[in-house]
Amino acid sequence: MRLRNKTAIITGSGSGIGRAAALGFAKEGASVCVADRNDVEASRTVGEIRAAGGDAFAVTADVSKFEDVARMVDVAQATWGRIDILVNNAGYGIGGTVVDTTEADWNALMATNVNGVFFGCKAVIPIMAAQGGGSIINTASAVSVVGIYDRAAYVASKGAVAALTRAMALDHADQKIRVNCVGAGTVESPYYDRLFAASPEPDKLRAHLEQRQLFNRLGRPEEIAAAMLFLASDESSFCTGSTLFADGGWTAR
Repeated sequence: MRLRNKTAIITGSGSGIGRAAALGFAKEGASVCVADRNDVEASRTVGEIRAAGGDAFAVTADVSKFEDVARMVDVAQATWGRIDILVNNAGYGIGGTVVDTTEADWNALMATNVNGVFFGCKAVIPIMAAQGGGSIINTASAVSVVGIYDRAAYVASKGAVAALTRAMALDHADQKIRVNCVGAGTVESPYYDRLFAASPEPDKLRAHLEQRQLFNRLGRPEEIAAAMLFLASDESSFCTGSTLFADGGWTAR
């Protein structure tokens, strides 16, 4: 029960890594605000938490819109009176070089992957500062430090998340707010399920993605959630401004 009596907001927690984090945090004693733009998936995650004896509620929110993020935070604050943990997890990827990527696609991806982190922290940090501290975990990626082909916008967005994490760690250390991020490798998720389903050669695509990791497999959402749990808990009390890579050894190459 490493998060007993703690409260947590986790964005993008209707599926994938976010869902695994919500279930894992609740199992460790946290009350969880399951935030997702898909209300059906958010409600399903809440149902799983409650069925296991945990405490959770759902909020429908699109993190690219500050009004949605502010409402999410207001609901959590009104419900609990404090917010101990924020996991800025919502995000997605698109293919394309800078030449191929349209301005609209670039702006939409940045609005979710980067603005979503900025909005969440902007809304939560004053609350954490007033209550004496908190922990913020941002979902970055192995590509925050290594490049990959044909994913220019996604790589840029995750590099921005890692850099913003370091900046906020410096700005808010004196308020006892720790800010870290997780550098995930390629992880089994509904996003990749859709890519495999749409690919003319799904086995070849999977093999390519698996070979990025030294273990020659994709990560499991629960493995990334475990890294988030460490950063959310008091076990990481001396960690701030860091990126914890859970990438199967991808960045070791």
